[in-house]
Amino acid sequence: ETKELFISNQRPNHRLIWVRTTTIWVSLIKTLSLSLLLDREFVTEDLTLFENLHISPDCTNPNPNPRSFPYSVKQQCWDKAEKIKGRDPDRWRRDALGNIVYRKLVGCPGCLCHDYDHIIPYSKGGKSTLENCQVLQATVNRSKGNRTEISKADLIQKSAYCRVSGRDMDLLELSAYGNVRRAQDSGGCRIQ
Repeated sequence: ETKELFISNQRPNHRLIWVRTTTIWVSLIKTLSLSLLLDREFVTEDLTLFENLHISPDCTNPNPNPRSFPYSVKQQCWDKAEKIKGRDPDRWRRDALGNIVYRKLVGCPGCLCHDYDHIIPYSKGGKSTLENCQVLQATVNRSKGNRTEISKADLIQKSAYCRVSGRDMDLLELSAYGNVRRAQDSGGCRIQ
């Protein structure tokens, strides 16, 4: 059906375009097929080089101090951050400066976004351990950089101000999780 539409005498220019497009696609498909064949041969040859490769148990973690925090450290770091009364601590916390941060927003530049910050910067010998980890509003972390001689007051000045109501928090939770969870001691969803 599509061929007839393009080959129709009512639109001779369309026929020319269709023929050119088809030729280009056929050419592209042939090129891709050839490159796939070549890649397959290349992979087969490469795989034979690794047939007798063995990984010794002591080399499973080549970098004992990774630049970014391992997942387990991030989880514990989140857990040690200050809780927000009446909110689910798995979703909401306060950073080291008292800014409200949301668990789902990591690495973005917004006022509720957070990073896992090296208290002593990695570039200055800081380890990626729980003791050297703090939850910090992403905006503050970016302005802190790798400086160690910066006061808490200066960091607070760099905070992105964000006034968030309980209803705002509820709406964020609804859109991200599909529900609203409160802390153990508070009621459920109260959106009206």
